[in-house]
Amino acid sequence: MYHFIQKMHSGWAYLVLLLLIIAIINAIMGLSSKKQFTDKDRKIGLFALIATHLQLVIGFVVYFVSPFGKAALGQMSDAALRLTSLEHPLINIIAIALITIGWSKHKKTSDSTAKFKSFAIFYGLGLLLILSRIPWKLWF
Repeated sequence: MYHFIQKMHSGWAYLVLLLLIIAIINAIMGLSSKKQFTDKDRKIGLFALIATHLQLVIGFVVYFVSPFGKAALGQMSDAALRLTSLEHPLINIIAIALITIGWSKHKKTSDSTAKFKSFAIFYGLGLLLILSRIPWKLWF
């Protein structure tokens, strides 16, 4: 069971990264071309938001059934265990919170430039944090 959920978490991560990159590129293109924010732009941001939240839920399941999760918290001297049991979950929760803030900020404004800017900044920061704490050795 654990291995299936862990593989699902790893596989879904590719989709999350792809959707975040698409949303960020779309926001940067919208900012640079000063185009109108459309329903298509909203859906791109929404799909990235939904994918990241689903990844978070799957990650919580992995964390609580994993031998590398909360049981490894007492072994902070081991860098690999610290990454999987503390740094990866904590930083990714912060990243998803930033992405959610970007989504919320875009809804509170009617200006297209501000909407694209919210997506570009907050989704971009979230993506950078996610990339910084992916356990690359376990992922590939």
